[in-house]
Amino acid sequence: MSLRIVVTVKYVPDATGDRHFADDLTVDRDDVDGLLSELDEYAVEQALQIAEDADDAEVTVLTVGPEDAKDALRKALSMGADKAIHVEDDDLHGTDALGTSLVLAKAIEKAGYDLVISGMASTDGTMGVVPALVAERLGVPQVTLLSEVSVEDGTVKGRRDGDTASEQLEASLPAVVSVTDQSGEARYPSFKGIMAAKKKPVESWDLSDLDVEAEEVGLDGAYTKVEAVAERPARTAGTIVKDEGEGGKQLAEFLAGQKFI
Repeated sequence: MSLRIVVTVKYVPDATGDRHFADDLTVDRDDVDGLLSELDEYAVEQALQIAEDADDAEVTVLTVGPEDAKDALRKALSMGADKAIHVEDDDLHGTDALGTSLVLAKAIEKAGYDLVISGMASTDGTMGVVPALVAERLGVPQVTLLSEVSVEDGTVKGRRDGDTASEQLEASLPAVVSVTDQSGEARYPSFKGIMAAKKKPVESWDLSDLDVEAEEVGLDGAYTKVEAVAERPARTAGTIVKDEGEGGKQLAEFLAGQKFI
């Protein structure tokens, strides 16, 4: 029986771009380019490595987002994933982590799965809670923040590195795991992979396909919201210390005043 791996990925605003909030205090995605979240590339890479080591495996990438989110799916497909699912619905605008986990869990159940792999967090929200929320909704074990992961005999195993120690963890499939940016550098799509991705299937689902009500997601269904935002303060001129015999002392006083020493 084929090992069914689902990788959840997110289309995020480019962190190097000039990002702003829209009038409804959601991220304005129209004025900044988007891309596959870098942390999710590690999840795709680990899924591909597990699939390569398995006798029979299929990797599906899943995203929830606007029309442009297909670009994130195409990147993952060009890396080597087999197929993709795009959940798109106007009522999803403003959905928070809880709502996103609901939609992802419904889509994962509909797709069928043995193992779900996610990045440790998205590079825009950086909450890092969605994998755990998805596992709870699916009712399966979670093994999160892994820097090493493998699957053998119906069990997923991995290593979680902490500040002072490392843990060896395992869980029976089906399960949800998340991987860190220490799990291994993601492969760069080859020209052959890019061309092949254009022919790979991409399914499009909306909320009705998942039996999710509009009231459960979006801004109105969110449990969290942004109350206020402010522009980042303009960068001010730095402090210049001229060494006229007391430079060292002045520098030490400045660092002490900033509580650096």
